[in-house]
Amino acid sequence: MKKILITFLMIGLVGFSYGQNVISSSSGNSTSEFTNEVKVNFLNLIALGSIEAGFEKYLSDDHSLDLQVHLNDRFGFNSQKNGKNYKTNSVQASMNFYFGNNPNGRFYLFPLAKIRFGEFEEPLDGGIATTNMNSFLLGVGGGFKWEFSPHFAFGPYGSIARGFSDEVAERFTRIEFNAGFSLGYRF
Repeated sequence: MKKILITFLMIGLVGFSYGQNVISSSSGNSTSEFTNEVKVNFLNLIALGSIEAGFEKYLSDDHSLDLQVHLNDRFGFNSQKNGKNYKTNSVQASMNFYFGNNPNGRFYLFPLAKIRFGEFEEPLDGGIATTNMNSFLLGVGGGFKWEFSPHFAFGPYGSIARGFSDEVAERFTRIEFNAGFSLGYRF
C-alpha cells in the first residue's frame, strides 16, 4: 500500500514540475495566468458528510492533473443509517481532458485511479461485522466546468469505476458510481 501511495505522489510531483508555464482550462481565455485550482465537492459534503477536496494543476489549455483526497469516503452513495459506519478514506488521481472553445465553460473527460483504505462496520446477528475496504479502483468520468469569474469555477461531474478487491465485492459490487458538484478557486 505504501508503494502505491508513493507512486501516486511521484507522478503528482512530476506533473507539477512539468506544468510550470501553463494556463487555465479555458482555451478561449489564453491570457489567464492561473495554473492551479483547489476545489471541494460541496454536494457530497452536504448530502453525505464526505469531504472530497482536490488540487488541479493545469498542464496546458486542454488537460490537467487532478489529485483528490476523500475523507469519510463512502462506497457509491450508501448512507451510514441503521448502525452502518464507514471508516474509510481514499486518494484519487486523474487526468482531465477539456473539450470546446467556450470561454465560460467546457466539458471534460478523465480516466482515474483510486485507492481506498479503511473498514466498513455494520450490525449483524447481535454483533458487528467488519469489511476490509482496502481496494484499488480504475475508472472514467466526465463533467462540465463553468468559469464564471477569473478565480472561481464550478460544475457537475460523474464517474464510474471498477474495484479490484474480492472482499469489498462480496459485500458491495465491483462497480462504483460517484458524482458531485465541485467549487474551485484558481490561483
